[in-house]
Amino acid sequence: MNIDFSNIKNHIVPISDFRLKWRFTDEKYNLLSDIHLSQLKPLDKDASNFLSNFLSKTDLHADIPFKNNFFKTIDQIEVLDENQKDIKKWLYQRGLPFEKEVYLSYDSDTAIIVPWKILIKYFDSFYYPIADDLTVIDNSLEWALMFFHEHQIFFGTNKPFTLNPIQSDIDFINQDNNASR
Repeated sequence: MNIDFSNIKNHIVPISDFRLKWRFTDEKYNLLSDIHLSQLKPLDKDASNFLSNFLSKTDLHADIPFKNNFFKTIDQIEVLDENQKDIKKWLYQRGLPFEKEVYLSYDSDTAIIVPWKILIKYFDSFYYPIADDLTVIDNSLEWALMFFHEHQIFFGTNKPFTLNPIQSDIDFINQDNNASR
């Protein structure tokens, strides 16, 4: 059976089988609550390979961060030691619905599906500068994020883009994770 976006969820594996599980289950890094941990949907190697091949076939990263003229608008933010709140705000301002499930592709063997809100809240557990190149997409490919290993995050989109205003009741932006790195 060929894997595609219509059946990719048939390839979810337990968090215990995810090679990066320690980022979310080890108190030395970040220990997510059971409610948040249950929203992480690691993919098996076949589904991870599908996402990697999908990105490769589109030539999304033919140029860094994205293939020239692939997106109409590209925005970026630098990842510094103490700007986690700024990055969370920046991600929030991309305007994606909190409940939207997004696909995170690390490499041909490692991928995960998470709600957008979880990615914002724990971005620094999903992404370690220097160690990771991480691509985040949905199946429309009208937008993409590239968490680049050189301390940069890029957002590209073909939709008309205006920053989503920060709502005062968005509490997770101003809260620090429990991570101690």
